[in-house]
Amino acid sequence: MQNDWDLYEVFIRSKRGLSHKHVGSVHAADGRMAIENARDLYTRRSEGESIWVIPAKEIVASDPAEGDALFGPAQDKVYRHPTFYDIPKEVGKM
Repeated sequence: MQNDWDLYEVFIRSKRGLSHKHVGSVHAADGRMAIENARDLYTRRSEGESIWVIPAKEIVASDPAEGDALFGPAQDKVYRHPTFYDIPKEVGKM
């Protein structure tokens, strides 16, 4: 039966005010079971404050082969490069 369970990605926030971090994956029949499995597996020493689980099949990722086009600087958008602004002398060095 476990072969039919969905894969969930697990994110845990260790303390209030910090970001959630990806810690691994669990298989579960539903989201509630995924949270319980994640708690049992990844927070055995009470190091968690909050748990997020996301069905792995719902994650949409960029293609690494398209990285240059996706993340490369846009040279045709000069407003992204503030090199042409005049800085008043009162400001000094930035």
